[in-house]
Amino acid sequence: MKIAYISTYLPKECGIATFTSDLLHAVALHNQNLTQHVIAVADRPYNYPREVVFTIDQHHQLSYIEAANYINNNGYDCVILEHEYGIFGGNSGMYILSLINALHIPLLVNFHTILEKPNVDEKAILIEIVKRASIVVVMSNYAITLLKSVYRVNTTKVRLIHHGVPEFHLTQEEAKAEKGLSGKKVLLTFGFIGRNKGIETVIESLAEVVKGEPDLLYLIVGKTHPNVLAHSGEEYREYLKSLVASYHLDEHVQFVNSFVSQSDLVTYLSACDVYVTPYVNEAQITSGTLSYAIGAGAAVVSTPYWHAKELLAEGRGVLVEFKNPTVMAATLAALFSNQEYRTTLRDNARAFGKEITWKNIGLRYTRLLDKVIPSLDGFKESVTFSKDEMPKFSWKHIDRLTNQVGILQHATYSLPNYKEGYCLDDNARALLVTLLAERDFADKKLDRRISTYLSYIYYHQREDGLFHNFMSFQHNFLDEVGSEDSFGRTMWALGVLLRETKLTSYYQMGHELFFRSVPHFSQLRSNRAIAYTILGIAEYLHHQSNDEVMVELMRQLIGKLMKEYEASAADDWQWFEPVLAYDNAILPYALLTAYPFLNDESVKHLGLLTMTFLESMTIQNGALSLVGNQEWAKKGKQVSKFGQQPLDVTAMVFMYREAFRLTNKKVYFARMIASFRWFLGENDLKLGLYDEETKGCCDGLESYGINRNQGAESTLCFYLAYIVVYCAFIDNAQDSK
Repeated sequence: MKIAYISTYLPKECGIATFTSDLLHAVALHNQNLTQHVIAVADRPYNYPREVVFTIDQHHQLSYIEAANYINNNGYDCVILEHEYGIFGGNSGMYILSLINALHIPLLVNFHTILEKPNVDEKAILIEIVKRASIVVVMSNYAITLLKSVYRVNTTKVRLIHHGVPEFHLTQEEAKAEKGLSGKKVLLTFGFIGRNKGIETVIESLAEVVKGEPDLLYLIVGKTHPNVLAHSGEEYREYLKSLVASYHLDEHVQFVNSFVSQSDLVTYLSACDVYVTPYVNEAQITSGTLSYAIGAGAAVVSTPYWHAKELLAEGRGVLVEFKNPTVMAATLAALFSNQEYRTTLRDNARAFGKEITWKNIGLRYTRLLDKVIPSLDGFKESVTFSKDEMPKFSWKHIDRLTNQVGILQHATYSLPNYKEGYCLDDNARALLVTLLAERDFADKKLDRRISTYLSYIYYHQREDGLFHNFMSFQHNFLDEVGSEDSFGRTMWALGVLLRETKLTSYYQMGHELFFRSVPHFSQLRSNRAIAYTILGIAEYLHHQSNDEVMVELMRQLIGKLMKEYEASAADDWQWFEPVLAYDNAILPYALLTAYPFLNDESVKHLGLLTMTFLESMTIQNGALSLVGNQEWAKKGKQVSKFGQQPLDVTAMVFMYREAFRLTNKKVYFARMIASFRWFLGENDLKLGLYDEETKGCCDGLESYGINRNQGAESTLCFYLAYIVVYCAFIDNAQDSK
């Protein structure tokens, strides 16, 4: 059996790193034929021990993909993921999703943090991890409650295994003697220091306690947490020292400012009379320090955070309310003055501690591994998908962004961003969505939407047939002439209008706008503008197939694309340009769409050839992995995955739909669906961009995670792809009857 752990690892001073090291060695006790390696997540270089075989650069997403490839290619049987949001890169640590979803073997996950009030990313990440995992391990019963109530996940794969603890062999007298504490009554807190630990509550209580316990010594063992140190330095430690001085407790409080070894920690815990965790709020699902104290058989006093309430039940410790020095003082005084009371607590704790030694915990993990590894032979299965599994179509967010003028181009989260005004691109897209949705998703407002978007296009057309693109919220044009791309997209939308509308007035307006622009078709230089315009001509020709002038214009534009291909293509670069930029699939899609009108096999051949090349750059493990706009893809260079846009996905959906129509090959139908599922989470971050609450679509996948703004382009592109896939399901079902 060969296991890979994904975690931070020693010598990094981190509780997760220590946990992983302890677990690895505990599991090894029960299987001599086991090989265990660590894939270490690192924020800087470390001098790792030999069990670390691969290092992930915490903030570099491609490093996670490389780690997945390493695991897949080196014969591992299972991965154990130690999950804590803060140890992974990306928003809320979302880079880990790209790793675990690329694995071909079972995944066992330890959740060290489960939040009661997660943000959008934190909730989505945890849900996705549970979906991918074969087994999920939590360390408290309340964690299971949160998984059910907050995350709504299926808990059939969840197992409760407590945090492990070392074995304690020293007597209290031996431990005190080793640390020079003989004759002292020892109160102890250990772990990383930070304001959430509430140590000031204990210090403030000691002024009263030491009156009756002159030999009491409070040991605060641990370094300041690295995150606190980075942002605030030793401010909190200095504050605590000032409290000690102000209460004249210098002889009763001692700071041990170091990340102590496990042997030292065992000695300190064995030496203490009372252990205290005075945390300031309840939201802590797991506490390794508290588990260690129970394992040591300490008399424990704690505030009632989640793990403490559970672990200290049945007489294993005493709970006191948060941030109350008076109650803390009374509780500590009672414990130190009553040896019998302390002994009872210690005996109860020690009995439970024997059950959770690392040796016993290692055995439980070994049994889990024995069950999960034979149960899977890789996890990638063929996935079926039907239109019934698609989200319900909704105009909600499109209408939210639309006023009496048109659709606003940007949003801040889901709210319209009036500062950025309007653009022709998005109003042309909005008209396209509205027209294509008429068959299956019409409602009472449909006519008003068509009227609004068509009027916007009319207002933006100049006398010479060109268009303005950008307009401020105050209705001032912000350019003299818009981009060729906005021109082409408008021609596409107008072509669909001429094909689809049943109202004479709309047809007349569309016809006037379209043909006023026709003289500019032959002047176009942008490959994408040419492609959009070809699509518009094709839509027009569907109902005016005898217009030889328009057929010839289409032929000329197709010729331009073919010449661009000849100028840029090579054996290893079968594309129209020296780069793969944005909206790439629209180029082969235009060729495939034009083929039936031109009846030229070379056009169809080039469309399929360039589609295949684009696939080779954007399909990985059966899912869409787009060229990001952070840096366009060039021959011989690694493809950037940051800045993936819904625009590119929609073009892929259109392209595969047309390829399926022309060839009737089911593989293209499947890839159309796979492309659409990018919106629903089948992407490099394994997070959905469609927002079920707002009915909008997020703006893209960025280096930090998901861009949560839901502008017009992304939302309209989602619904364009939605309509194409939905109609394809219906048409395919009818064809098969």
